[in-house]
Amino acid sequence: MKLLFSCSLLLFITAACLSGSASSRKLRGISSSYKRFYRERRSFLCIDGSRVIPFEQVNDDYCDCEDGSDEPGTSACPRGRFYCTNLGFRPHYIPSSRVNDGICDCCDASDEYNSHARCQNSCWNLGQKERAYVEGQMRTLDEGLQLKQQLIEEGVLLWREKQAQLRELQQVAEDLQIKLEEHRRRKQEAEQNLKALEAGHTRVRRQNSSESTFRLLDSNNDGSLSVEELQEKLVLVQEEELLLSEEEAVALMGGGRQMDLPMFQQSLWDVLNTEERVKIRGSVDAEDPHLKAADTAAEREASSLKKVEEAYDTISMEISDLRTKLAIDYGPDWEFLFLNSQCYKLSVYEYTYTLCPFNQVTQESAAGTEVSLGRWGMWAGTPKNPYSQMVYENGEPCWQGGSRSTTVTLTCGTETALRRVKEPSKCQYIMDFQTPVACQTVLKQRGIHSEL
Repeated sequence: MKLLFSCSLLLFITAACLSGSASSRKLRGISSSYKRFYRERRSFLCIDGSRVIPFEQVNDDYCDCEDGSDEPGTSACPRGRFYCTNLGFRPHYIPSSRVNDGICDCCDASDEYNSHARCQNSCWNLGQKERAYVEGQMRTLDEGLQLKQQLIEEGVLLWREKQAQLRELQQVAEDLQIKLEEHRRRKQEAEQNLKALEAGHTRVRRQNSSESTFRLLDSNNDGSLSVEELQEKLVLVQEEELLLSEEEAVALMGGGRQMDLPMFQQSLWDVLNTEERVKIRGSVDAEDPHLKAADTAAEREASSLKKVEEAYDTISMEISDLRTKLAIDYGPDWEFLFLNSQCYKLSVYEYTYTLCPFNQVTQESAAGTEVSLGRWGMWAGTPKNPYSQMVYENGEPCWQGGSRSTTVTLTCGTETALRRVKEPSKCQYIMDFQTPVACQTVLKQRGIHSEL
């Protein structure tokens, strides 16, 4: 009787153990979201709906379903996936071919339940490192968002200052425009006055008789003009009055060295009346104070007009540059405005790279040769974050054809700095640029690993 009771008890315990083992076998490698498909019943429907099999064939190390859903805990199916629970760390799937292959893929060692691999459960340690990293990232994000708010406030003020500066420059330009019109009028009047005086004196000179002019030039009153007398009395007017050389005096006398009145009337008299560059020293043209004052006034007005024109051109260029800067998209709150007029450098091997946001990117060799890697083009981020990437294009030509260009990815950080430069393909550069204004509140709301 005792023997019968003992046998019955042994059979009960064995059955219970086998039942527990079977249940464990059936549920291994399944995520909680898929457990509803594996509730123990008489039959099992492959998840792709392709076949119905007896439930005891689930996790029996033989592949019955084409999608591998009947063997989540074994390596029987080529398309199967094994779910690593990894409590304390991040859960993930591995190909079912890695189950019991002697290599620990799951940090909780659940993939090597029936192998000789000595796997340790390292999920908690990995989780601690992950949590420390995430906490560091969150602290950086918090600090970055605080700095971003400060930069937004500064950007708003800077934007208003730039707008006020533009209005001031426009007012200065309007005032200079009025001055330009006034100086142009005054210059024109001075030139007209000078021309009128010059024309009047020309007429006066032509009205003088040839005899009186001859007598004026004939210093010794001998009835004949000499080379020396012409050198003494005549001057050449260029930028200043110049004395005649002997050769020039001889040329005016037709090649001779003496000239009487008839010869003077036939040749030199016409030269003095028609040639504006030849004047008589002491004549009304050279010494008249009214003519000299008019000439000085015309020069003064021309000089004043030139100064006003230069000032107007300078202001116009400043207005154009400022309008160009203000036309750039600096973000919804002008948070990127502070980057304008700033430059950031990074040395990589023998090159120094310089990023001047909203302007250009350059590369300088150790020998001092500078190459343009592109000028500001556009924002090229994602629809959700359009300000996450910059494109600089139309740099110096590349020897393979086309021009150099640079793509700059903006990342969140507590400092504004150029962190990394690479050239993944010829003449196509990528940069990582860290700045607080790249920090996004959506990252903080979403977190990094919700599983933790």
